[in-house]
Amino acid sequence: MIYTFKEFSTNAIFSIGNEDDLQSFNNAKQTELYTFIWANSKAIEIHIDSIPFTLQPHCILALTPIQYLQYVHGKDVFVYQFNREFYCIKDHDQEVSCVGILFFGNTNIPVIHLDKIEQHKFKILHEVFIDELETKDNIQAEMLRMLMARFIIKSTRLLKAKEGIVETAKSSKIDLLRSFNFLVEQHFKTEHSVSFYAEKLFKSPKTLSNNFAKLNHSPLQIIHERIVLEAKRLLIYSNKSAKEIAYEVGFDDASHLSRLFKKHTSQSPSDFKKQLKTSS
Repeated sequence: MIYTFKEFSTNAIFSIGNEDDLQSFNNAKQTELYTFIWANSKAIEIHIDSIPFTLQPHCILALTPIQYLQYVHGKDVFVYQFNREFYCIKDHDQEVSCVGILFFGNTNIPVIHLDKIEQHKFKILHEVFIDELETKDNIQAEMLRMLMARFIIKSTRLLKAKEGIVETAKSSKIDLLRSFNFLVEQHFKTEHSVSFYAEKLFKSPKTLSNNFAKLNHSPLQIIHERIVLEAKRLLIYSNKSAKEIAYEVGFDDASHLSRLFKKHTSQSPSDFKKQLKTSS
């Protein structure tokens, strides 16, 4: 059974499924979501960025939205998937954020190995996730985010303790995309130009754009989407004015943020805020 949570105000998506979730990856394609694949009692055969890989029983691996996944076979799988709006909309310590070591902190595939004690702990956490997904109320979103934070913290601790990282053939393009996302997360509040990030990556803006050609997202779009996402977060979780929010994400003039926000959401920040009050 697949459990799905969606939050209209932020476009957040979170789901827990099984091997049925992986059927759409019979042909290799990008995951498009942050993804944890958990091999419960049996090994799973997959390809990651075209590299054949066996995920052993009682292991969890983490994938970024830009990685290519192909499902070959395997059963008894838990699949956790979420977008940036679900988890990264709130501030987290760098190591357990969507640019932490599970996602953008290294060029290898992070694999978390669960011993018998950790298997029991993660199974309990999984059951709490399912219980929360079946509970519909106005604090469900925050509860699910808290549980995901716990899942990521526990996974990060285990990964750092045992360094369960599997070497694969390195892809300069994948490394470049990860590095770009990492830099955007660090600097989006102050740096809005592609040229800044290109210089940091020792690339020309054109080269950087060419590497994003297959993503259907240009580097500039990713920068803008991150700014809009932060603006949404502040509109939802703070009482800051549009002018204060604009200043916080690097605009001297609130009208500049308003135009960008409306381009991506079809609403002005003030209309977005009003809608939140109406729907709450």
